[in-house]
Amino acid sequence: MEQQHFNITGGYKLPAIGLGTFTITDEAELERALDVAFETGYRHIDTAYYYQNEHIIGRVLKKWFESGKLKREDVFITTKLPGCQPPDRVETYLKKSLEDLQLDYVDLYLIHIPMALDLTKGPLSITLPMLPSDIVATWKKLEEQVDLGRCKTIGISNFNIRQVKKILDNARIIPATNQVELHIYLQQPELVKFCQDNGVVVVSYQTFGNPGVSAWLEKQNLPPRVVPDLFNDPVVKKLATKYKKTSAQILLRFILQKNIALIPKSITPSRIKENFQIFDFTLDKADFKELEKLDKGDAGRNNWFDHSEQMANHPEHPFGKKPKKF
Repeated sequence: MEQQHFNITGGYKLPAIGLGTFTITDEAELERALDVAFETGYRHIDTAYYYQNEHIIGRVLKKWFESGKLKREDVFITTKLPGCQPPDRVETYLKKSLEDLQLDYVDLYLIHIPMALDLTKGPLSITLPMLPSDIVATWKKLEEQVDLGRCKTIGISNFNIRQVKKILDNARIIPATNQVELHIYLQQPELVKFCQDNGVVVVSYQTFGNPGVSAWLEKQNLPPRVVPDLFNDPVVKKLATKYKKTSAQILLRFILQKNIALIPKSITPSRIKENFQIFDFTLDKADFKELEKLDKGDAGRNNWFDHSEQMANHPEHPFGKKPKKF
């Protein structure tokens, strides 16, 4: 099935749907998911240094390239700097990602969040101490990596309007994308409009509301969180019946019709295939509006980046709501 693309900074094309890989660190599971995705037609893989799975992805990419079934230029690879690291650490982290991915370049390199964990202070954990961040200085270092050919283009993730504007006001290369949490309960219309008006493509993560977040939090020795079940929202279920689609396909199609790219995550072969089958129908205007009315604003946000007091109170914390008490 032919998929759509978005034109991004640098004259490149971002596939409208990619495979998200957050929390997938089991080698057999991820290899199977990637194989199914490539066989289905996915050509965008989204990962990050923080996900600790780039080495698995690299091995699978090498297998596909050596088989002749895919060429490097056929696949769009996104990875991420682990937060807004100090400028002198950017090159080190990108080189490590390239080494693990077994690539000479990535197509898109993002600042993962506008804050940064100090990864020199212990094993990788979301509760590590935080570093001060200078988003403009770090962005300038990403621009250098484009010049050096290590990434085709660059972008941001989890940045608010003020932070996006600060980059735009100081950038030689404007961000290709802003990757943020977006789903029926958190639609962020002001942020989406600002980005799109300024040529920044928005990419939705957690389009399904991240039902697996509690298991990941428990691995981080953090308390689980209850997240809403978007698949069983009455409006979503009604439309799934009407269009003879699954709830997941309705959730994805709604966001895609907002001209937002998608990176749904799954390790289940049938769901990976199902998630790709969203280009053969369109939600009509009335149904689209009904889904828009489900927006809960910040009350619908699942990902607050409040895993420690230092993180929640960081000067570049991107969200306005004060975190819960510690």
